Amino acid sequence: MRDEFQPGKKPPARAEARKVDPLLVGKREAAGLLSISPRALDYLVSTKQLLTRRIGARVLIPMIELQKFSRSDHPQRLAG
Repeated sequence: MRDEFQPGKKPPARAEARKVDPLLVGKREAAGLLSISPRALDYLVSTKQLLTRRIGARVLIPMIELQKFSRSDHPQRLAG
């Protein structure tokens, strides 16, 4: 028997893949999410204001770190 649409019957529901937010992002994407320059992000990483994870040669920033940083006040300039 073939799966054909018959009048009065609903077509089978399709499974949709849910979009999952990334746990880690690259430095360029992290800078974009914080609306700062990549150089300013490098400063935050080097002064340990943002924690990073290294996977191979890549330096990645956890999304939770970006969220914590964005929720706090930073009255001083990032780099001078």
